[in-house]
Amino acid sequence: MWLSRRHLGIGPLRRWHGKCQGVSSETRVPNLWQDVSLNHTSSKCYSISYQRRKTFVLNWKQCSAHSSWKQLVEAPGFFSAGSIFRPWGSSAADTDPIEIHKDRLTLWFSHLPQEEKQFGGYFSSETMHVEPLILERKPAESRGVQKAHISYYPSLSMEQLFETSAKDGAECGLNVLMYGAVGTGKSTAVRKLVLDWCSGSILSQFKLVIPFSCEDLFQSTKPTSLRDLVGKKYLHLRRTPYLSGEGHQARDVLFIFNGMERMKLNFRIASTELCSDPNEPLPTWAIMVNLLRKYLLPEASILVTTRLSAVDHIPKKYVDRYVQICGFNNPDRQRSYFTSRLLQQSAEKLNPEAESLIELLYLNLQRESQLAAACFLPSYCWLTCATLHFLHFTDTQAPIRTLTGIYTSFLRLNFGGEVLEAASSSTSDQQTSLMLYVVRTVGKLAFDGVKNKRTRFSEEELEQWVGGKTKTDEELQQLAVFRTDVLAFFLVPCVESIKPQEAGEEVERRYVFAVPAMQEYLAALYVVLGENKTLVEKLSREVSQAVGQAGEDLTSLVTILSKFIPIRIFAIFNLLRLVPSLFERIINLTKGRIARTMAAEMFRSEDSFNEDVLDQVEQSLLGVQGPAPQQQSDQKPFELYPIFMGGLLHYGNRALLEQLGCRITSTVVSQITHALSRYLVRESRKAQPPAELMDLLVFLYEFQNPRLTAQVLGSLRVINLSTVRMTPLKCFVLSSVLSCTPPRHLLNELNLSSCHLTQELLEMLRPAFLRTRRLNLQFNSLGPGSCNILKDILLDPSCAIKSLQLCDNELLESGAKSLLEALPENRSLRRLDLMHTGLGDSGAIQLAEKLSSHSGLEELNVAYNQIGDTAALQLVEACREHPSIHTVHLYLNQLSEVGKQSLYINSSTSGSSHKVKVLASVTEGADLSKDWHPILSVIRENATSWERARVCEQLRIFLRELELGRRQQYNILKKLHFLRVERGVRACLRMLESGSPKS
Repeated sequence: MWLSRRHLGIGPLRRWHGKCQGVSSETRVPNLWQDVSLNHTSSKCYSISYQRRKTFVLNWKQCSAHSSWKQLVEAPGFFSAGSIFRPWGSSAADTDPIEIHKDRLTLWFSHLPQEEKQFGGYFSSETMHVEPLILERKPAESRGVQKAHISYYPSLSMEQLFETSAKDGAECGLNVLMYGAVGTGKSTAVRKLVLDWCSGSILSQFKLVIPFSCEDLFQSTKPTSLRDLVGKKYLHLRRTPYLSGEGHQARDVLFIFNGMERMKLNFRIASTELCSDPNEPLPTWAIMVNLLRKYLLPEASILVTTRLSAVDHIPKKYVDRYVQICGFNNPDRQRSYFTSRLLQQSAEKLNPEAESLIELLYLNLQRESQLAAACFLPSYCWLTCATLHFLHFTDTQAPIRTLTGIYTSFLRLNFGGEVLEAASSSTSDQQTSLMLYVVRTVGKLAFDGVKNKRTRFSEEELEQWVGGKTKTDEELQQLAVFRTDVLAFFLVPCVESIKPQEAGEEVERRYVFAVPAMQEYLAALYVVLGENKTLVEKLSREVSQAVGQAGEDLTSLVTILSKFIPIRIFAIFNLLRLVPSLFERIINLTKGRIARTMAAEMFRSEDSFNEDVLDQVEQSLLGVQGPAPQQQSDQKPFELYPIFMGGLLHYGNRALLEQLGCRITSTVVSQITHALSRYLVRESRKAQPPAELMDLLVFLYEFQNPRLTAQVLGSLRVINLSTVRMTPLKCFVLSSVLSCTPPRHLLNELNLSSCHLTQELLEMLRPAFLRTRRLNLQFNSLGPGSCNILKDILLDPSCAIKSLQLCDNELLESGAKSLLEALPENRSLRRLDLMHTGLGDSGAIQLAEKLSSHSGLEELNVAYNQIGDTAALQLVEACREHPSIHTVHLYLNQLSEVGKQSLYINSSTSGSSHKVKVLASVTEGADLSKDWHPILSVIRENATSWERARVCEQLRIFLRELELGRRQQYNILKKLHFLRVERGVRACLRMLESGSPKS
């Protein structure tokens, strides 16, 4: 059946039963063929009605009491016609088996793998389908033809495959062979064809469509007849007259065989006997051969899908039409795919951010970028959408997703269960996991590129690393199949090397990875799997096992001979018992080396001034707007490489890799983790640039090891992410890793200034804020609505925030009012910075009224808020009466000279027990203020982001005050001090006046 054993366990219905009983999706493999979710035009995700799904689940729940599969199958009404879609036990004797067949095909083929569910829950056939390019051309014509020449061949739709027959006037059905490389969407396109036939939209000339998975048929070893085979896979068709072989009823039947490369077809009569009886038992491959020969049910039509390397397994005389599925040949098809994916956030409203992403993607594709070349394969369109969805639409309620998990799932969906075997071999012991073969060839090339900081490779290097030293015919055959079907999936010609050059200029063709991050992923997988062993390490296990076995044999011999010869002579033989443990220690050194590699790559000093790794991933997909960067691509930092190594050690990714034939044992993970923790703890204690610190947090998030994360962050007391462009994903990463630390662990400071924070991001950061003493949120995009979230955080009983800096956020009077409502119940806050937040006089007065309800506040900054004399005086008066406030910042406000003098007099001559320091100007009457330097420092730091005209006006006022104070001074030293401060103010003023005014 089309749903193979590998994808469905023992059957599709049992698969659904497991899903209904809550089986974890992480331990299940996809239930359709390998690239079902990818289309890749996967659009083809048809959904049956909600009522059908609900009824089906209810039926399963009614069956759950049966103790065995046999009892379940024999339960009354289980396999009755239409029982899945009607109440349990109802009569269905008059239901057409063909309609049952259509309903069940729709149910089975419309199931979505877990990887598809990340795009949201809304799918429809109209919005999710993008037709790939299908050309009618023979395999010999497709070899060596460039993608630019595909327009020379006629294109077809899936509906047109069986419109005309090459055998005009004959009564035989049509044999169509569809071929294509990995990732072009063969299986998904045919899956769409089956679903369209079930809905009645195409192929109306066929009354019965019977899909089979060749992978499933390959597992069938017991001879069976065609009718029994169909009845075994589709029980409701066991008595269908269309397969009786009588008359011309088979003319209405279409057989579909997906993945023909898995079958061992032999068309020689000496090997495969002729058979025209549908009831005659034969091996499954013999049934397929006789169907293609048109000796068995000659009137039936057949559609076969396969890879290019297996096209010749069917003789040309048995193929009426060759069609090649090519993927998406232009940016418009690619944009349609991206639109159908990224806009599926909601069925009712459009997502402006998703529309913006699609526009940036389309611009990058139109530039004939490397991404456009990669997205020729629908598989990479899926990977691009999945990555962008991960980067921009992180949902805290959704299951944990990691970048490593996306790439692992991508490879599992393309290569899950695939093996690479010699064409002449028919035994399973010659089979090699295709993914493991990829790691040992392409992964080796990727690792060499990462080690030498290179992304482009010549044809000679491909031959050296991918071809390697082959010795046997079987190895050469495997290599030929791999080159034909798989190599182009990972490595594509560099766009710059195939663009038209000037006359007489020749450029050597270079190859790059279709997606840059894939090189780092495969290199990381190559290292984690231990494929980069030294010669000693490669020999260690073999020698250890051989010597260990020899030691056991010699022990028995020594026991016998010791009765006749002194035991001291045999002491040397006992040393053999130590050899296995010695070599085991050599093997363990590999794990320590992997840990050192991860730590060294994580903290490379030359990468310190690059953007964080998540921004680099986004730029590789969306392109760089504006002038092209001067940095050459071959010199780019490989910062994803250590992050992928950490992510591959996570259990979920290891479970997926094991399905690909790449096994990473728990012992290896434990050894690497133990060695890695020491390096990470030591390096994390050093001050890291904000971007590098963000990369460390991403690494810990990808690793998904709470114990290791707690160890690393346990010694980290300050997290400075200033100037890092925070996104929903980065906020989620920060909160996630901090939640791994014990509740008693608190950060001394969390600096998120100039991070483009918005109201939506604050809620995601709430867990991180509750673990912080000093919270810096300056220079962000926070508005009045953000204050409601901050108020809730301050009211939280576990809040530990002592200093809250909100400078340069437009909180306005309404926002400040909401924030101040938290003061009566908050007991942790000591310093509140509301500089340049638009408070005005009303906000200052409200603040003065609320101060008495919070007894712990010590410092208040309301500078640059357009506060007048009256409101400022009232605020200072409230601070004077407050028991703990000692400093108030009021500079750059609309204060008159008289108002400033009043502030200083009231704060210094009050009768309270403590003195309040008022910072309103660089002078205090005729004297120079002791705090002139902090005031000017704040102005210099923020001058470029503030309104230049307003700041220049305040600086001129400062100069007049300084000149007046200097004239009133008779002390030469004080006069010189005034002149020094004046020079600093004039320098700051010249800097602002020389620059262009802020718009």
